[in-house]
Amino acid sequence: MIENALAHGTGTVSAGTVGTVGTVGTGTIGTGIVGLSARSGWATHSHLPALTRLPGYDLRALAASTPESARAAAEKYGVARAHHSAAGLAADPAVDLVVVSVRVPLHREVILAALAAGKHVLSEWPLGNGLGEAEELAAAAGRAGVRTFAGLQARSAPAVRHVRDLVADGYVGEVLATSLIASGRRWGPTFEPGGAYLLDRRNGGTMLTIPFGHTVDALTMVLGEFTEVSATTATRRPLVREEGGGRTLAMTVEDQLAVSGRLASGAVASVHFRGGLSRGTDFHWEINGTDGDLVVTGDHGHLQQARLTVRGGRGSATGLTELPVPERLFDVPELDDLRDTAAYNVGVQYAHVLRDLREGTRDVPDFAHAARRQRLLDAVERAAATGTRVTL
Repeated sequence: MIENALAHGTGTVSAGTVGTVGTVGTGTIGTGIVGLSARSGWATHSHLPALTRLPGYDLRALAASTPESARAAAEKYGVARAHHSAAGLAADPAVDLVVVSVRVPLHREVILAALAAGKHVLSEWPLGNGLGEAEELAAAAGRAGVRTFAGLQARSAPAVRHVRDLVADGYVGEVLATSLIASGRRWGPTFEPGGAYLLDRRNGGTMLTIPFGHTVDALTMVLGEFTEVSATTATRRPLVREEGGGRTLAMTVEDQLAVSGRLASGAVASVHFRGGLSRGTDFHWEINGTDGDLVVTGDHGHLQQARLTVRGGRGSATGLTELPVPERLFDVPELDDLRDTAAYNVGVQYAHVLRDLREGTRDVPDFAHAARRQRLLDAVERAAATGTRVTL
């Protein structure tokens, strides 16, 4: 029976053993998703399949925009408790971890409600609509004393972890430079029905914040942080057409991002994102060192979702050979049937969140990390706007 917890009270479902600080022992983590819709969507294709496969999680509640949509989603997915507000879900004693899977402009309201209720929070990336919101949310999380997690799941991808290990083990020697060219997939000549909000840069869901943000976070995990950036950005397609319907709308989001800079190691970095897809190269990442080279290729620039191939060459080798991802990096067997789907890396991150909560480790990026990453994006925007190099 579906329960609307706002209309009928909180019921008698008991929460898990999660506390506001420290570890959570072996208790099941009662999870609530804000933004799980019966009409499909990202939460349906990623969070739901991951959570329902992983032991240690119990999806107990969801929230949607209206009582009707909440009940419809709860009935469709077999979730016991339906709320029509984020505050209602956050106040539910059955919920220990609030998952934020709504559009970027709504993140702040949902996250602040969860933090006020003393709940742990996993928010999709980007954390906030701009640097100011991200820093506000990181500060609020620090005051709340709860564990927070940012959905930067590209760093959970086995191929990315493989590249990190190769670099750390000295495969290329000292890293001299890295260059990356990628297609944003969206922000091309057409937009998906229902995706018009991504065309307006004021909404915070842009090519810079989404695919560039996910990808550059993984790049820095492998090679270290940027210490300075220069950038050129442009909106080369100011008018775009809706797929199927022919409606034409203005696009203010930059569909060309060319960023160069220096990493803490001294290596030089160059990253170019283009809107849409290319007939040529949709993802190509090179890492060049004193002793070798690594090349990562994929089917698009959303590194958190892309199918990736790693190749390398070193020493006297004149070409590249494939370096298969070791099976040991596919280390969450419950997710094996999700390999090569968008849900896989999300699921791996959930497995790491579970470990962080139970053992007190800090492997998954938190809100403070997310705010630092948004400071990098802000530096890119300032460098492009002023035509000057920005130091971080």
